[in-house]
Amino acid sequence: MLDKLFKRRAAADAAGVAGSIMVIGLGRFGTAVARALVRLGHEVLAVDASQELVEELADELPNLLRADTTDADVLKQLDVTGFDHVVVSIGQNLEASVLTVLNLSQMGVRDIWVKAATAQHGRIVERLGAHHVVFPEADMGSRVAHLVTGKMMDFIEFTDGFALAKTRAPREMHGRTLAESNIRPRFEVTIVGIKRAHQDFIYAVPESRVEPGDLLIVAGLTPKVERFAGET
Repeated sequence: MLDKLFKRRAAADAAGVAGSIMVIGLGRFGTAVARALVRLGHEVLAVDASQELVEELADELPNLLRADTTDADVLKQLDVTGFDHVVVSIGQNLEASVLTVLNLSQMGVRDIWVKAATAQHGRIVERLGAHHVVFPEADMGSRVAHLVTGKMMDFIEFTDGFALAKTRAPREMHGRTLAESNIRPRFEVTIVGIKRAHQDFIYAVPESRVEPGDLLIVAGLTPKVERFAGET
């Protein structure tokens, strides 16, 4: 299995196509990431320390191995430095997550993504060399909190306090262009696009006219976006 994977990876590299990825830790998050990457056409090697879990997923993921990634020799045997990206999604075992990230960093892996359970966990793996740290539970909790009131249909917040949201157009904007509504000076947000029922998404310009029922894609600092959504 690995021979075939490595041959396909080498062929992709030779063709200038990047995208080989190792996913370590196959809990709900890691499995979802691996499945999505496979659907997107990437060469994925999924790894977990549990033989039982590996056997459960054998029919879903094409390249799957049981391996102890806290052992640097094991990672060397898997040629981990040849992968374009490595995702560490070891959930409950903090020690295993930290040791795995330490091994990857010391071996010079070019792009390390880590799922962190807590802020402290995130700080530790960042100091050990993780390039990207994600907090899926905290991020989803924040997203749901913004959606549950019905003021927003979708919400994405970035680490620098910047957010994108999909929200209903306030009544006062109905029948007016964005320039006439004077949204940016008043609310300090930018209307990026407009989605109208049964029509394609359109990019917003000052001349774009807002109609009842329109959904707006709004960008700006999180408190500003929240304030604007509160007008709906």
